[in-house]
Amino acid sequence: MAGLTATPRVRRVRKRPYGSFLVLLLAALYFLVPVAASLWFTVDDPGKGVTFGAYARGLRDEGMATSLGLSIRLGLATVALGLLLMVPTMVVVALRLPRLRRIVEVLCMVPLIMPPVALVAGVSTVLSWEQDLADTPLWATFQALHNKSFPLVLVLVYTVMSLPFLYRSLDGGLRGTDLKTLVEASRSLGASRLGTLCRVVVPNLRPAIVSGAVLSLAMVLGEYTVASVLGFEPFSVWMVHVGDYEAQLSVAAAMLSLLITWGLLLLLTNLAGGRTRNRNRNRNRTGDRRKTTV
Repeated sequence: MAGLTATPRVRRVRKRPYGSFLVLLLAALYFLVPVAASLWFTVDDPGKGVTFGAYARGLRDEGMATSLGLSIRLGLATVALGLLLMVPTMVVVALRLPRLRRIVEVLCMVPLIMPPVALVAGVSTVLSWEQDLADTPLWATFQALHNKSFPLVLVLVYTVMSLPFLYRSLDGGLRGTDLKTLVEASRSLGASRLGTLCRVVVPNLRPAIVSGAVLSLAMVLGEYTVASVLGFEPFSVWMVHVGDYEAQLSVAAAMLSLLITWGLLLLLTNLAGGRTRNRNRNRNRTGDRRKTTV
């Protein structure tokens, strides 16, 4: 015991991440300063001071409610169609056809390199075939595609444009999930393929699905080129048209769109995170019970 010497404790000096704080500060300024400037522009009245008249006019405007409702319906339909297309495809590729992963990735990334103007030019050419199909059964299909109340053609185009967001989100979720073990366990317990997909795969991919859905919905709410060229008036096109004669109302509508997008993001994030927190809480309780029993 006499030969043993106490080793001195080395105090670790915790470095303060000033560089990280600086990067976060610059990023916050980059995003928040334009938002704050736009918000001040909507409430500033040189003769009356701070007023919310622009927001009141926007909420009373029938065109704003109609266009915003159309954009939200288009966004929800785009998210639903995109998830119905991508979730089964990604699961099948991950389980059965891993060699096709690169091909699916390339196909889903094509909308990033294709300008929206080129895409809408091709769509316009296809829609022009309606004149030659006036006396055929396909004429009713073309009429439904560009119906002013709910243009299905925008849903189809937006679904194609949202493929990169959905693919990246689902791919990240699948990489972090032991999908083969989950599917084999579910199948061994007698679950069908559809039941395994809905009750096992989708709950484990919930955060990835929510992130892809939020990105797709935000894209639809802000998309202008395709809708404008095809002659429809969702929320983004209405904002531009209003800005031609009342700029303050247009910026106020943009602020409302931003708040709606953030609200949906927080809502979907909380819905996805609530299930995860409850699952972790149940696991912790089960572990505590086992320790108590032992």
